[in-house]
Amino acid sequence: MSDFTLLVADDDIAGKSANALDKCHSMKNLEYRLKKDPGLQKKMYDIEYQTRKATAMKSTTGKGKPVGGGDGGTPPPIYTAPITIPVVVNIIERSEGNVTQAQISSQIAILNQDFNNNNPRTSNIPGEFAGLVANANVTFALASVVSIVDSRTSWGTNDAMKFSSQGGIDATDSSNFLNIWVCEIGGGILGYAQFPGGSPATDGVVIGTNYFGETVAGGIYGKGRTATHEVGHWLNLRHIWGDGRCRQDDFVADTPSSDAPNYNCPAYPTVNCQSADMTMNYMDYVQDDCMYMFSNGQNDRMRALFVPGGAREGLVN
Repeated sequence: MSDFTLLVADDDIAGKSANALDKCHSMKNLEYRLKKDPGLQKKMYDIEYQTRKATAMKSTTGKGKPVGGGDGGTPPPIYTAPITIPVVVNIIERSEGNVTQAQISSQIAILNQDFNNNNPRTSNIPGEFAGLVANANVTFALASVVSIVDSRTSWGTNDAMKFSSQGGIDATDSSNFLNIWVCEIGGGILGYAQFPGGSPATDGVVIGTNYFGETVAGGIYGKGRTATHEVGHWLNLRHIWGDGRCRQDDFVADTPSSDAPNYNCPAYPTVNCQSADMTMNYMDYVQDDCMYMFSNGQNDRMRALFVPGGAREGLVN
């Protein structure tokens, strides 16, 4: 695993979109968390080791069939059953009713659409990638909504919104629920997520108010796919370009190498690193209407978290 890294290239290749929005702050938040928790790197290394072991076993045992014949011995290396993830939406709004029920409902619907390969734009996938489109078979079910009013205009990215002691909302049993915090992040940041392995107290996804669900205020990023992207991180996916140049990977074999994110709605083919970028992947930085697929390799990577002993096992057991 000499290629495993948790750091972003020093030249900040991610940058910002043309309208000065920072699509995702997950890697920067990870840097912050690594400084606060000296043991986090080892935890994430161990999760990566298990993930690679599981995906390697799948490739040599018949696409997830149990090793040893499936007679009650070793479980499948990749979790193959349908997954339902209960969601707690924690809303910190500047005035009561600022985040509507319509936003909440639309966001859950969009997550279910994207993680079950029901995005209608998937029909636009170029032939090169058509055989790689995954149905993750993950359903998100709204469990509860917790809402408070706070007038501050910026919560930042150091997880203050996740603690009642700092004016935010404490996480609800993060081993058994996906917590989504909706608030004014500030700094032009759309959202960020915590990767598997981090503290249970901060585990979950943060989405800016204007980018949660379907909103006119979000513009080209107001179609609810910031959450799809961030939940991808929460399920251990890296950015499609690996947060580095051509030789730094996202640890997924079927996603082409790239050297930087793509923005707006790029034409196919957009070629970097001597191959066409999978710009329509949910883990790139394109606008919401132009992302519409996870790959099979990404699906395996996510599902490796749910096997016995996996980092997200509690969500299915």
